[in-house]
Amino acid sequence: MIFFKQYQKRIEMKRIEATIQATKIGAVSDALNDIVGGFTILEGKGRGSGARQQIRSDQIRSGRGTGSITAEYNEVATISIIANEADVEKISTAIADAAFTGEGGDGIVVVTNVENILNTASKKSGSEAL
Repeated sequence: MIFFKQYQKRIEMKRIEATIQATKIGAVSDALNDIVGGFTILEGKGRGSGARQQIRSDQIRSGRGTGSITAEYNEVATISIIANEADVEKISTAIADAAFTGEGGDGIVVVTNVENILNTASKKSGSEAL
């Protein structure tokens, strides 16, 4: 199988996963468009060091009065990219710069090793699959 033949070439690949504020998806996406061939964005909720959103009770359908409640989670997005090791610094910097607000909760960037990948459509593996 092609997957195992090219596996022995040992071209270093990395997975870059960045968790950012959901409001920064557009800026980060624009920053990455010219650097990488593709990436995945998953939107969700998270809880970290950033301040929680304050919601006025009159904005909630069943709420009364003028008080406010604090959201339990923040709206976040996780961006996942597989890249050659040589591109990691450029990609990580682009994400960090585009996601930066200067406040707590801007997000994190995690880089991990990838042993191999297989593009199921082209049957290419390793860095050729990128």
